[in-house]
Amino acid sequence: MPVDLSFSEYGTGSPVVIVHGLFGSKRNWSSIAKQLGRTHRIITVDQRNHGESPWADDHTYPHMAEDLAQLIRTHAGGRATVIGHSMGGKAAMSLALSEPDLVERLVVVDIAPAPSGGTLIDFVHTMADLDLSDFMRRSEVEAALAGNIPEPAIRAFLAQNVATGEDGLRWQLNLKALADNFDSILEFPDYDNASAYAGQTHFIAGEKSDYIQPHHQAEIERLFPGAAIDVIADAGHWVHAEQPKAFIETIHRLLP
Repeated sequence: MPVDLSFSEYGTGSPVVIVHGLFGSKRNWSSIAKQLGRTHRIITVDQRNHGESPWADDHTYPHMAEDLAQLIRTHAGGRATVIGHSMGGKAAMSLALSEPDLVERLVVVDIAPAPSGGTLIDFVHTMADLDLSDFMRRSEVEAALAGNIPEPAIRAFLAQNVATGEDGLRWQLNLKALADNFDSILEFPDYDNASAYAGQTHFIAGEKSDYIQPHHQAEIERLFPGAAIDVIADAGHWVHAEQPKAFIETIHRLLP
């Protein structure tokens, strides 16, 4: 069963749904959404097991696509442009391949329709191993992550998932569900040629990222015939955060 995703809205006009990646939230996209909201109605979502959205045992791309489909039918008038980053890009692709009538156009940010590498499961274990009752402030949690995560920017990003409740600090991530489904998060569902999405599709890659490689081109063309790929200079995987001006300019060029 789909879950009712938490979302925020900015601006008016044709609807654009923005879908964050693993460990992200709608809050991470607020600055981008406010700027795009000058010309469009922007809907940023928290995916299941993230942010303010409900938790669920299942965390696969078909399930995430069902969540997005329900949101678009209920809150976006039944059809929207969908922008997805990383895990959110895979969810957006799954939506376009399974429910093409709901997707006006598709923008996939720095991810391919293929299995992903990396060791992000280590982040899940590191967060789960912390007893948040030992801390009073988010900054203390961020500092405690340093033992296993040396990169300050990554620690700060992960610590944004710490919320304060009546019983103290808590994770807004369902770390158990993410761990249990991590193989599915790294993979991408197997879609046949008949599922190919014929709508307008753009991939945005970071020049310094390795998530979209030349060997992915054939699969991109098979599932998204006619797809274009834009590369943003001096950007890694978090393209929108590292080069926001170039990213926004690219999105404005792609939107009607």
